[in-house]
Amino acid sequence: MTTDAWEEVKAKFAKLLGRGDIQQEERYEERLERSRVELTAATDDIAQEVRTSHTAAWRTRLVDLLEDNPQQEAELRELMMFIDEHALPTPPTTGHVNAQAFDRAQQANLGQGMMHVSFGPSDEQ
Repeated sequence: MTTDAWEEVKAKFAKLLGRGDIQQEERYEERLERSRVELTAATDDIAQEVRTSHTAAWRTRLVDLLEDNPQQEAELRELMMFIDEHALPTPPTTGHVNAQAFDRAQQANLGQGMMHVSFGPSDEQ
């Protein structure tokens, strides 16, 4: 997400959660910024743990918001659509697939992005 989009999302989320209370909005903006800093600073060995912790905390806040103010569901949905439109694409992942077929058997490999496929006898035979 670009910096401008992040600032807009942060402001919209804070406004939604603050429910018209300027001090609450400022508090939520600070919390969101702290979350962003912690998430971007997390090293690979703890990144998933940090992400899980922040996800749970923000999910709880949003559940509380909707339980107390179900009429805000439409505004939250609109915000989620804005985030989807401005989010950076998920980076590709890498993996290794080893598939073997013998005699007249056939196989198919389906993937996305760059793939290296070779045919012929396995080096292990």
